Amino acid sequence: MMKKENEIKLFEDKKVRTLWDVEQEKWYFSIVDVIAVLTDSLNPNNYWKVLKHRLTKEGSELVTNCNQLKMQSSDGKYYKTDVADTEQLFRLIQSIPSPKAEPFKLWLAQVASERLDEMQDPELSIDRSLEQYMKLGYSENWINQRLKSIEIRKELTDEWKKRGLKEGSQFATLTDIITKAWSDRTTKEYKMLKGLKKENLRDNMTNTELILNMLAEASTKDISEVVVPENFEESKKVAEQGGTLYSSLIFLTWGIFFKNLTLELFIITLLSMVMFYITAIFDEKECIVYFGDKYKEYMKRSKMFIPYIF
Repeated sequence: MMKKENEIKLFEDKKVRTLWDVEQEKWYFSIVDVIAVLTDSLNPNNYWKVLKHRLTKEGSELVTNCNQLKMQSSDGKYYKTDVADTEQLFRLIQSIPSPKAEPFKLWLAQVASERLDEMQDPELSIDRSLEQYMKLGYSENWINQRLKSIEIRKELTDEWKKRGLKEGSQFATLTDIITKAWSDRTTKEYKMLKGLKKENLRDNMTNTELILNMLAEASTKDISEVVVPENFEESKKVAEQGGTLYSSLIFLTWGIFFKNLTLELFIITLLSMVMFYITAIFDEKECIVYFGDKYKEYMKRSKMFIPYIF
């Protein structure tokens, strides 16, 4: 079974959907995206339909050898899409009259070379992500947070894989639980709140949102490493616990108070602290019942609210 990694590549600021086949160590590119880049056609799908028909009549094996893989469309859903690997694209480009053909061939060769380099030196992947975010106009501070969030996310998904969880639906469910715990919204609801459709949610988070999400995912990973959940249901409980950020709620509540220093708000803040504490105590007791000594071991390593303090 082909193991794939979805990515978006940019050629002259135009997006080209790609898939990296881990087992075969090769790229697959969306043909209609390539046609859109090379021809500036308003209807690249129709252009490809006509081209396929012509190539078939000419007896070309290129159309027959092309694969169909699921890629994300503009509506955010995944559909089967005609794709070609690097070698097939070089041949396909010869059938498309375009002044961009030669620059695109150089770009293809560079993409293939970069991936091989990154497999030898993973730091190059980080450097290229940094460069790409800079081109898209993100601030340096935001980029640093985003790259850190990618690192933490990778550590979490690696932990999930160790527990035998399946990429796709199970990863998405756990991510929803974590997001719901710290933001009170599922990933889909969060995207709707921001008016997003196909865009990546994390690429549209503020610095604060990235930090909160990182804390939640890092906590989930740490808890999972200690309690070692044995099945999906136990991992869901870990995700719920890891996503609950009591310290963030405490700082947020006091921040609101210091912006509006009134007696009424001070009383509300104190009552909120009591409620947070009581809720956290009940959460810990519930986890102890659920995970037993494993969770007690985690409690010894991690403070309830503020790391190393309280």
